[in-house]
Amino acid sequence: MTIERISCAPGDSNNEDLVAVFETDGLLDLLVVDGATSVADRDYADTGSGDVAWFVQSFASELGKTIDAARSQADSLRLAIDAVRRMYAEHTAGQDVPLYAHPLAALTWIRIRHLPDALDLSLYCLGDCKALAIDGAGAVTDLDPYENPFETVVQDAVAQLAAHGVLDPKERLQRLLPLLRERREAQHAAPAPAVLCLAPQGEFGARERSLRLPPDTAVLAMSDGFYRLVDPYGLMTWGELARRCRVEGLASLMRELRAFETARAGAAAPAVKNADDASAILWTPPASRLDQRGPRAPTAEDHP
Repeated sequence: MTIERISCAPGDSNNEDLVAVFETDGLLDLLVVDGATSVADRDYADTGSGDVAWFVQSFASELGKTIDAARSQADSLRLAIDAVRRMYAEHTAGQDVPLYAHPLAALTWIRIRHLPDALDLSLYCLGDCKALAIDGAGAVTDLDPYENPFETVVQDAVAQLAAHGVLDPKERLQRLLPLLRERREAQHAAPAPAVLCLAPQGEFGARERSLRLPPDTAVLAMSDGFYRLVDPYGLMTWGELARRCRVEGLASLMRELRAFETARAGAAAPAVKNADDASAILWTPPASRLDQRGPRAPTAEDHP
């Protein structure tokens, strides 16, 4: 068994992603947290690393304290977010923090239990991170089929700005701030939030799934910044991405991602940011048929 992980920001910006692994009482928990870029004018809780990085790091730290084999993922997460909310209140005491400035994040949390002849997986997902499984023959399964409907709205708005000659990422962000801030306020005020936020108005509207997979299955989770290789860049299918990560390793795909973004610098961007924080974690079981045979040819299952 091996665990490979990678997480980096483009250039010299703060990394607002996080990957973590927790091993407790026979459980293996894989975590990818993708902090949403702030749409505030300034930071309120951490003026050094920034509120978003502070949020994802604090959450992961608190979650590690709450994980227990007898406790559900939902209960552990709620305990952790309650603790982070208290910390945030202390850090921002006396400040008037707009609702849109409160940090939030996407989260994919995969819990693995080893059974004698299978892997028992439990997924808890908020937001638009991605989770895939690659079996010993190279077949790839999308563990959490999900498309963020708001991403289409943003891409359309970005395309309209590009059509009017707005290509500078800073100017693009300023033009989109009213739209993005309205969206953030709606996410924080949702009765069943679909993202990780500080003060949920009700139970989180997480996508939860349990399934059993063959024991030679590898598991891959990533932020949408890493998944840009598939969408929106279209450099490969998600099946190809999974198999290449399994065979070549995460660093190879990260280099390809950053090289592509560097080469297209100055071109019309398909998103608010020209490049995003990118993170992935790959859990690989002992040697399987895929190790021996290499990746197979793509099939129809490679396409969303």
